[in-house]
Amino acid sequence: MSSTRAAIRYAKAILEIADSKKVAAEVSADMALIASTIKGNAELDKFIQSPVIKVEQKENALLEVFATANAVTKSLFHLLLENKRFEILEAIALEYNKLFDIMNGVEVAKVTTAIPMDAALEAKVSAKIATLSTSKKITIENTVDASIIGGFILRIGDKQYNASIANRLQVLKRELSN
Repeated sequence: MSSTRAAIRYAKAILEIADSKKVAAEVSADMALIASTIKGNAELDKFIQSPVIKVEQKENALLEVFATANAVTKSLFHLLLENKRFEILEAIALEYNKLFDIMNGVEVAKVTTAIPMDAALEAKVSAKIATLSTSKKITIENTVDASIIGGFILRIGDKQYNASIANRLQVLKRELSN
């Protein structure tokens, strides 16, 4: 829990610095790249998490891997070196992007589908988002879960719309059992 709080604090600080230097969008792209790279590369994740590897080696490796990153992003690596907190880098990157979206009035619509979304399903989801949504800009994040059988589950903030086949079957089962 404390590492999550720490990640939020680091993310807020980096966002303030990036915003004051007018590079918040560039740093957001860096943070998205960092988060996806760490998530997709088990070796890099183990390297960052390892208590045996010296923090200087971790900083040098990250500077090499993310050589094209913005100077503000690179300053985060140095700050993590000083505080010996490289293990929360992925959490910081994720929190930064959440805070960046909030700052820009962007809300994420999480859509769960049984198969990857095609144009027709995306049109249905977009139509439903228009009825549920606030005045914020919406980005769609698709997750595939075959257990919902078909249709989609849409989650925006604390609102959820369940148009899945599995949900309809569950409702029908409840009605028939009564």
